[in-house]
Amino acid sequence: MSFQVIKRGRIEQKAGLVALILAGVFGFLIAASALFFPALERVYLGQLAQKEASTLTLAVEGLNGSLRRFEALPKLISERPEVIRALQTPSDPALIERVNTDLHRTAEMVGLSDIFLIDRTGLTIAASNHWKELSFVGQNFEYRPYFTLALSGKQGRFFALGTTSGERGYFFAEAVRDGSDIVGVLAVKFTVDAFEEAWSVGDNVVVVTDDVGVVFMSNRPRWHFRTFEPLTAPSRAAIEATRKYPMDQLVLLENTQTLFDSSLKRMAITDATGQPEDFIVQTQAIPEAQWEVWLFTPTGPAWNRAMGTVATAALLLLLAGLIVIVVIQRRVQLQERIAAALLIKEELEQRVTQRTAELNEANRNIMQEVEERRSAEIRLRQTQTELVQAGKLAALGQMSAALSHEFNQPLTAVKSFARNAAAYLDRGEHEKVRQNVGMIDDMVDRLVAISTHLRNFARRPGERTQPILLNQAIESALAIVEPKLRAAGCHVNWIPPDEEIWVQGGQVRLQQVFMNLLSNAVDAMIKTPDPLIDIALERQQGKVCVDVRDRGTGMTQENIAQLFDPFYTTKEPGHGMGLGLSISYNIVRDFGGSLSGQNHPEGGAVFSVSLMQSEAPCAQKAAE
Repeated sequence: MSFQVIKRGRIEQKAGLVALILAGVFGFLIAASALFFPALERVYLGQLAQKEASTLTLAVEGLNGSLRRFEALPKLISERPEVIRALQTPSDPALIERVNTDLHRTAEMVGLSDIFLIDRTGLTIAASNHWKELSFVGQNFEYRPYFTLALSGKQGRFFALGTTSGERGYFFAEAVRDGSDIVGVLAVKFTVDAFEEAWSVGDNVVVVTDDVGVVFMSNRPRWHFRTFEPLTAPSRAAIEATRKYPMDQLVLLENTQTLFDSSLKRMAITDATGQPEDFIVQTQAIPEAQWEVWLFTPTGPAWNRAMGTVATAALLLLLAGLIVIVVIQRRVQLQERIAAALLIKEELEQRVTQRTAELNEANRNIMQEVEERRSAEIRLRQTQTELVQAGKLAALGQMSAALSHEFNQPLTAVKSFARNAAAYLDRGEHEKVRQNVGMIDDMVDRLVAISTHLRNFARRPGERTQPILLNQAIESALAIVEPKLRAAGCHVNWIPPDEEIWVQGGQVRLQQVFMNLLSNAVDAMIKTPDPLIDIALERQQGKVCVDVRDRGTGMTQENIAQLFDPFYTTKEPGHGMGLGLSISYNIVRDFGGSLSGQNHPEGGAVFSVSLMQSEAPCAQKAAE
């Protein structure tokens, strides 16, 4: 009886000890969670902000890139003669129409939303959107700060919601000068929708605020024209005076802010449903535009990670408590607890495996993107090579009539000499037969030489640059263009140098450059009596410069400004695609040289090809 009591007492004692241990473990877990969870969450928030800092840097660099890309355009466009004449004679409809068309073409070419020309009163007289229903033409922008700044001689910068188009955009403006007099203002605008679309990828919220704290860009449209701090009365008055934003939308976003560290904030913002959203916020300024870029990163991932860490620690501590309990209890219970511990370990391993799989998937995506970009670069190079080949074949096509005549003449002579040889053979005049056969041999050699030049020119060149013989490239180009020169009655003033001159490049591609320049020179002198082409060669400071001059009418400043633009040509339709000079410019640039064109002081035009001088390849390399 006493044994049972003692046994029961021991059982109760063990049960009480187990309960005490369990209570102690759970109490410790609760206290540890309350104590360490905020610190863990803070650490993970800092890591999350550091991880997402690159997103903020990319957003800032993208905005800076667009600002730098477009800020010089108003100055360049304002220097066009048509723009100045349009401000001087706005009543000339033909001139205004040309300016409208030119501004529209320029806006599409460089990716601008709008380009518009304003007179000194603020009235828009020409615009790239002149054909639209909501055109800027006829609108007065005297109230805009970019207009007043540009009219005073400074560069105008301004971001606003368009009062005409209803589109948000950034404006650059420059004064249009006639000598030292300011006759008007040229302004450009680019929209920001593309940035917001790019920022929409991912969970981050990107916000750009102006100098008074108004949100004018964000991938969350509900935040447009909102503020995080109340606007002052002067700020609201300035916005209303310049019509910068719609006044009825300048509403304060409900938010609470706490300082996280010297560079980060933690903000809770009430969403449309009235629920607060918690973010870790970092900012970066763009001083040139007086902007501040904000990156709002949701704190949910950091909270989940901290909770997962606490849960893992709690599980480990709970496991330790269970181990102590198992030691006190029976050996069978120990085995059951070990099995439970193994299950927990397997769950943790599954989580680790799942996370590893996610990381591997992310790495595969990155490698796929790298491969896609590499493929795009290869396709770009292939396209450039095809364009060079098309330019060469187009040039051969333009000279096809002259080349046909060049082949027909020797063929006719060969046929005549062959008949004569047969007649002389019948009469037994063997010496004359030998003479006719010799003439046939000369004609065949001439045909082979022409065919060799054309075959070498038409073949697809390799991409590798190497030392090549400049003399041979010029002579081959002259041989190909010779039928066209003869048909036009054009003479070439070219004295080959006595020594071999080696430059860095590709033989066939350089030959194409000189052929394009010679062909263009002939076309430029189509109405010139006694056409003459000068080819001069000069060496200076490790470079070789070849000048090709014609005796044509020369070029206008507009022609010179667009010489090397693809598909720009001054020839009549059907006489050229406008690709020759553009292809030649890129070929010479690939060789590390330069191609330029200008008017010659004594008349006509001169094109200069500058190439890097190279050493002659050694005999061993030549043999290879």
